[in-house]
Amino acid sequence: MQWSLFVALALLLLYLLSPILTPFVAAAIMAYICNPLVRRLHALKLPRTLAVVLVMAALLLLFAGLLLIMLPLLEKEISLFAMRLPDFIEVVHVKLLPKLQQLFGADLQWDSTALKKLLMSHWQSAGGVAEKLLPWLTSSSGAILDVFVNLVLIPVAMFYLLRDWDDMAAKLDALIPRHWHVKVHEVGSEVDGVLAEFLRGQISVMLLMSVFYSVTLWLVGLEFALPIGIVAGMLVFIPYLGMIAGLLMATLAAVMQFTEFSSVLWVWAVFGAGQLLEGTLVTPWLVGERIGLHPLAVIFALLAFGQLFGFFGILLALPLSAILLVALRRGKVWYLSSHMYCK
Repeated sequence: MQWSLFVALALLLLYLLSPILTPFVAAAIMAYICNPLVRRLHALKLPRTLAVVLVMAALLLLFAGLLLIMLPLLEKEISLFAMRLPDFIEVVHVKLLPKLQQLFGADLQWDSTALKKLLMSHWQSAGGVAEKLLPWLTSSSGAILDVFVNLVLIPVAMFYLLRDWDDMAAKLDALIPRHWHVKVHEVGSEVDGVLAEFLRGQISVMLLMSVFYSVTLWLVGLEFALPIGIVAGMLVFIPYLGMIAGLLMATLAAVMQFTEFSSVLWVWAVFGAGQLLEGTLVTPWLVGERIGLHPLAVIFALLAFGQLFGFFGILLALPLSAILLVALRRGKVWYLSSHMYCK
């Protein structure tokens, strides 16, 4: 009864504090992923604090490098998209509209000249967007400040978590009741193994699929290959979302760039091959079906915890799912050895 009350109060406290816990949970997940590297550096006789600083500096350089690659490309692509949009409208007017009229037997009106002028006038007036956004920024200063504080808190919390990880783990270990100590250690080690393999395996899958999509889209001649490939690869963490999002973006870019439908088919073939490669080779090899969570379990966990706790819940979804997976495995072993099953 006492433990049930304690768990209920802890869950209620998590729910009430979820808006402010997000940066700390994000920092804890990042610290959990980076802690093995810090331990290796520390084993090489580097001070723990220096090892943490080096790991976080490398992580910061990685994010900065991605931004330096992505932002100029996105700016270029938006400009190219705006330049080619009028030509695309004309192609639709000349080739697609007559076919639609024949198919539906209706006289469809299309004033492409007026539509071009409307789009170009709005694009040219985009330079004043900062002036239009200024009142909104002023009225939303509280929300912007919250985002800025969270962005600052994540690296700060991550630094202290990485630096004091072993000490905090030892203090938590000392709080475990002694008659539960061995069993809790067994379950904790199993959860740690499942979660560590899943997270690190998924990171490897994301990197490999980003390279695959970027290279293959470049080989078929798509100009926006690098950013689309990176986005599609990074989103494979959520099953099928990376393929669907990348396919939609690549299809739009291919339709705007190519004049022949066969080129669009090559883009579709890239994502079909990528989905087949990821599902049959990359994910089983790097994550393993016996270690990773089932795709449906990942989707359900993300949606369920996100609905209950917002973005904080999404961060907690996979760790809690790993704990549930271990519990189900042990429950299955208990059931198969019980009198209920044997009789």
